[in-house]
Amino acid sequence: MRALLPPCLVPLCLAVALQAQPPAFLEQLPPAARAEAQDIIDRADFIFDTRTQPKHVRLSTMEKLFDHPRLSSAMWRHCQFVPGFYAFIHPDGAWSIDDTRGLKGTLRLVYQRPGHRVYLVEGVAEKGRLPVPFSVKAKMLTSYRYWEGKAGFETYLQTWTALDSALLGAVARPFKGYIKHRQDEFIAYINGNVATFGEFAELSPRDFQGPIRRDGDPVALREFEALFLRR
Repeated sequence: MRALLPPCLVPLCLAVALQAQPPAFLEQLPPAARAEAQDIIDRADFIFDTRTQPKHVRLSTMEKLFDHPRLSSAMWRHCQFVPGFYAFIHPDGAWSIDDTRGLKGTLRLVYQRPGHRVYLVEGVAEKGRLPVPFSVKAKMLTSYRYWEGKAGFETYLQTWTALDSALLGAVARPFKGYIKHRQDEFIAYINGNVATFGEFAELSPRDFQGPIRRDGDPVALREFEALFLRR
């Protein structure tokens, strides 16, 4: 007779089987991006998924902010959320964020359809930025799905993260549950804050115009006036 799995192991085996399957969107990526995404999946130290709570903001408003990271960063700084990010656009269309304190990330949008974006991300936390005595580098594949439901704007993210060090990955693995919890918190924090200032920008845009002008980024000011004031 075939040996049966103990009932307690069935969910674990199903989860492992699902993680082993490549995501459906992978075949839709350009060849170079697909190869890079597959490498991250093959080396992933952590594979997580996250759902965020509905927010009362229009999907179209969130997409304006997704597509204009310098504007989003200026609005983020005006609201004094931490860390205080600055965004930089690269000639190839990728963009970077930097908190000027050792946390940096570069994002490339490699797939986009209505309600779905896929990013390749390279990040670094310099020595001392995290509670470890060395710098940490990682590559991440992020699938970001979003929609406007009855309760508001909702999102579902899947992430595959490959750390730059196999040793660091092995050391961090016992803390997987804690790392997932912190990632969920951080994603909810980012999403909630962007939704908040997006909602207020739609309701009372002129409240943002002066602070963004004083912030001193002419590109962000130009984008804000085009997107929120010229109706």
